[in-house]
Amino acid sequence: MKLTILGGGGFRVPLVYGALLTDHAEGRVTRVVLHDLDAGRLSAVTRVLAEQAAGVPDAPEVSATTDLDEALRGADFVFSAIRVGGLEGRADDERVALAEGVLGQETVGAGGIAYGLRTVPVAEDIAARVARLAPGAWVINFTNPAGLVTEAMSRHLGDRVIGICDSPVGLGRRIARVLGVRNPGEAFIDYVGLNHLGWVRGLRVAGRDELPRLLADPGLLGSFEEGKLFGADWLRSLGAVPNEYLHYYYFNREAVSAYRRAEKTRGAFLRDQQARFYAEVADPGTSALRAWDDTRAEREATYMAENRESAGAGERDEDDLSGGYEKVALALMRAIARDERTTLILNVRNRHTLSVLDGEAVIEVPCLVDANGAHPVAVDPLPGHATGLVCAVKAVEREVLAAARTGSRATAVKAFALHPLVDSVNVARKLVEGYLEVHPGLAYLR
Repeated sequence: MKLTILGGGGFRVPLVYGALLTDHAEGRVTRVVLHDLDAGRLSAVTRVLAEQAAGVPDAPEVSATTDLDEALRGADFVFSAIRVGGLEGRADDERVALAEGVLGQETVGAGGIAYGLRTVPVAEDIAARVARLAPGAWVINFTNPAGLVTEAMSRHLGDRVIGICDSPVGLGRRIARVLGVRNPGEAFIDYVGLNHLGWVRGLRVAGRDELPRLLADPGLLGSFEEGKLFGADWLRSLGAVPNEYLHYYYFNREAVSAYRRAEKTRGAFLRDQQARFYAEVADPGTSALRAWDDTRAEREATYMAENRESAGAGERDEDDLSGGYEKVALALMRAIARDERTTLILNVRNRHTLSVLDGEAVIEVPCLVDANGAHPVAVDPLPGHATGLVCAVKAVEREVLAAARTGSRATAVKAFALHPLVDSVNVARKLVEGYLEVHPGLAYLR
């Protein structure tokens, strides 16, 4: 099978390739095509992958190209992990928002809207090309904001685009570990919401919900990442464990203050860190894989550092310093290609899953996956406050999609103004003006 990775010069590509190296079954990926607009980054990542594959006799063949149509043609799977505007764009998203006193995080609030406005037109063009050049391909989307981008692409690809994220996977794994579940794969995680806006409402093992035992034990609640971030009292009040990104909503004032005090925003940190990595790997005498490993360790250790600092949560646990989305991607490809049925938390079209949203809305829920794709399982309705947040943020996503389709600046202002974390229409107008100044890719707004 041929797997095309869009954003193939991206830093996290070796995670995906490393997962592929562990798969030796029939029907596996045998050819990987990396596509990126930056030939230098492609060269660097190709070097890392070559070192990863050393000594693996049946390692998937790797090639690289800057020609998008060539990369897509004949693909069986397309993994999309593009970053429109690069990390410089992310740093600008954060800076412009913080200057107005609101959150500029990559996927949440003003920063997520700005990133979405830049990314949706590009993602839709990619989806249309896939439909034309590789109509039988399945697209696995990791491009952020993942739910919004998946919904944009679904207008061309229907159910053949599926969004993935490592946050629900990591959250479920941490809860299972704290509860002493020996095999987390045997636990069913009752998780519902949108991408980066979801809640674990139960964790069932052999038909029994173990989450009440966690919520009743302050010691257990304080022993893992989300318990430290949100506090035991708040988790008990919710009766659920939120995705870590909900810290930006529940503790927004503290998060914004911490981000404004930070020496660098997250985007600026990653921009500078990755610039050093790519410069280092350009030296032919450097071990590309060792440089990548060292950089990744630093990246993971500093993840959401400002939130942990504002909550007094301390350093990340060592067990949490590894990703997980590459394992989800591999499990998803296996399930579809080989009909290896499994259950995964994915971003898919709602259909009739959440009655408060229409059928085309992309949500993040457990899905049964087989050769015919991902099918959301039936879930209980969300409680009132969660329903309000989900509906409000989905309404904002729809305004972003409308602005990207029509080029309407007024609609873009509306998207910012309606977001729960933007507190004034006048701030929304200033945000649009600020982003238009720094992002040439938003020139289509008029």
